[in-house]
Order: sequence, then structure tokens, then C-alpha cells
Amino acid sequence: MIHPAAVLNAVEVHREAAARPPASIVVRRGDSLSGIAAQYHIQWPGLYEANRRVIGGNPSLITAGERLRIPSKASAARLALSYQPPAVVVPVYPAPATTQPASTQPATAEPVAAQPVAAQSSSVQSGASAGSFQQCVIAQESGGNAQIMNGSGHYGLYQFSYSSWTAAGGSPAAFGNASVAEQNQVFATAYAQDGTSPWAPYDGC
Repeated sequence: MIHPAAVLNAVEVHREAAARPPASIVVRRGDSLSGIAAQYHIQWPGLYEANRRVIGGNPSLITAGERLRIPSKASAARLALSYQPPAVVVPVYPAPATTQPASTQPATAEPVAAQPVAAQSSSVQSGASAGSFQQCVIAQESGGNAQIMNGSGHYGLYQFSYSSWTAAGGSPAAFGNASVAEQNQVFATAYAQDGTSPWAPYDGC
């Protein structure tokens, strides 16, 4: 006769085994590190740290066919503590052009004096200001995580919505899996079109 307690114990062992993640998986086309981590209910930085040698220095770039080890939930949480996001290369874009009123001074035959050095450096200063704004947006919106997707569907370094992404020239197919270079280009287009208004009121930049 089989004791009921033994049956219950066997059922619990089976449930625990079914709940454990597989030892490893093979990356398929269209997979992302955050998507795989969500599937197994673990932290994606911990998944990255467990597979850093396979993935390389950029967690945003995983390749179909790579075999990734799936750590336990506790192990992923522990590994996530040692994760440091990669440095984001931020190109500097000039500030949006503004229309200057036409000069009302009469023309003279006198030679035009060369611009002082301080005036000549104004374009450099405006570019640095634009770059500082961009860095501020990245820090406030994503913390440098190029593949983060928040609960309302905003994505990437600059947390574009799908509509704002496509309006600024972003590829619809790339939304949710775009490279850093493409995200920077979409930001540059949006910045040229609308200036700081899409971000400044919310980020304090």
C-alpha cells in the first residue's frame, strides 16, 4: 500500500522540477536578453553576467545560435549586483537652428572686422549644451539601458513611444530591438524637429 504522504511528496518534487528553468537555451532570431529574462522570471543583468563570456561587452547584442546558461532566480539576483552598464557613446548634435531677423543697419564700405574668439566659439558651446541635454535625457529616462521597455510601452535610451519613434524616422520593425546607433539617430531627428520639448518638462534637463 502506498502511503498518501509519499504521493504528496512525489507531487511536490515534480512541481518543483517543472518550475525550474532549463539549464541553458539557444538564442533564436528576434530574442532579446530582457525578453528571455522575463520569460524565466529572472533579472536580465544577472542573466547577462552569467553569460558575459558568450555575449561579450554589449548586453544589447545577442546572436541567434548562442547558447545561454539560465541561472536560478536567486543566482541571477546575486549576479545582477555586479552588473555595470556599458558606457554609451553620445554623439554631439548642434542645437536647432533659429531664424535671425534681417539686419536693418545701412551697408558701409568699411571692411568687416574679424569675429572675436569668444563669438566664434558660440557654435561649439551650443553643441556641448545639446550633448549635455542628451546625456541628461539618457540618465533620467533609461539609466543607459538601451533595451529597457517600461510598463506603458516606452522603449530604449530615450524612452520613445512607438508613435514618436516612427514619427522621427525610426524603423517600425526595430522598435524594441534597435541598436544604440539607430536610437541616437532617431533622437537627433526628434531633437532637430522639436528641440527639448519632448523631454525637458518631464526630466528636468
